[in-house]
Amino acid sequence: MFVTKIAIDLGTCNSLVFIPKKGIILQEPSVVALSEPEKKILAVGEEAKLMIGRTPETIKVYRPLKDGVIADYRVTQAMIKHFITKAQKGFNPFKPDLVISVPAGATSTERRAVIEAALTSGAKRAFVAKEPILAAIGAGIPIHSSQGNMVIDIGGGTSEIAVISLGGIVTSSSVRVGGDKMDTAISEYVKKKYNLVIGTQSAEEIKIKIGTAIPQKKENFIEVKGRDIISGLPRSVKIYSNELVGALKEVLEEIIEAIKQVLRKTPPELAADIMDKGMIMTGGGSLLRNIEQLISKTIAVPCFIGEAPLFCVIKGVGVVLENLDFYKKSLTTKK
Repeated sequence: MFVTKIAIDLGTCNSLVFIPKKGIILQEPSVVALSEPEKKILAVGEEAKLMIGRTPETIKVYRPLKDGVIADYRVTQAMIKHFITKAQKGFNPFKPDLVISVPAGATSTERRAVIEAALTSGAKRAFVAKEPILAAIGAGIPIHSSQGNMVIDIGGGTSEIAVISLGGIVTSSSVRVGGDKMDTAISEYVKKKYNLVIGTQSAEEIKIKIGTAIPQKKENFIEVKGRDIISGLPRSVKIYSNELVGALKEVLEEIIEAIKQVLRKTPPELAADIMDKGMIMTGGGSLLRNIEQLISKTIAVPCFIGEAPLFCVIKGVGVVLENLDFYKKSLTTKK
C-alpha cells in the first residue's frame, strides 16, 4: 500500500507521525545529530537524543525547533524528510499530502517556513493547522458546536490556551513556556540548593518521576548524579518531590496567568459554558502530577486532563488529514 497522506505533530520535544488506517506509527524526540566537518546528518530521533551531552567536538546535537517553531530550517527539513521516509518505508513514487501542527501564536512567516520545509522534504501538498484546534479534536471535543470549549495544551516549548466555538478560535494565548522551562527550572534549583550541575535529561527524568505542582502527603524521592560546582567531581544527591513545588512555581504561574488572560477576553456566554463544562488539558506538560488541581484551585473553574493527553494533537491532525475538505477552513497552505 502506497502512503499518500501523512500527519505530523511537530513538537519542540517530541514529534509524532500518523498514517490513515494505521494510526500513530512513530513517536520520536525532535533531535538531530550532525557531523560538523561534512555537515552530514548522523542520526534523528531517539538515536540522536542518546547522544546529548556525550558527543566529541566534531558532532553537534540540535533540537531544530524552539518554542514550537523552526529555529534551524535545514535541520528541520532533514527531520521531516526522515519522518516521511520512515512512514513510507523507503521508496514511494507518490509524493504525500502532509498536515503539520503549529502553535496558535506562530506568525504567518513561521507557518510559511513549516510549509516550505515540508514541500522541500518531498511533500506534494502541505497544510498547517493550529495546535489548540487539533488538541480539541483529539480530545473528542465537538469543536463545531456553538458552545464554548477551553483547551490548555502544554507542550515542550509552548503552552497554548484557546476558547473554541463553531469550529474556530474565539480567543487564545500562546506563551513560550512548557516542559523545557520546567526542566530548566529544576536544573537551576538543583544547582542553587545542592551546588550540583545536572544535564537536561536528568532534569527531565526528575520532573517525570517525582515532579508535582502541589505538595503531596506521601513524598517520593529520586537520587540524581551530577558534577559538584566546587570540587568539579561527580556526586549524587537525593531530591524529594515537595521540593519541586517551589522550583516549578514561577513556570506554572506564567501558564496560569495566560489562562486568566484568555478567560478575561472570553465573551460572557462562552465563559458560562466553560464554567459549566470545565477546561480540558492536553499535551505532555499536563502529565505533571496535580497540575489540574493547582489550576482548578487558583482559577476556580473545573479542570480535567484529556484522555491520553500526549496524543491529543496527533489524533487531531489525523482526523483533519482524513477529512481535509471538511477542515479546509481551519488550515493554512501555500498560496
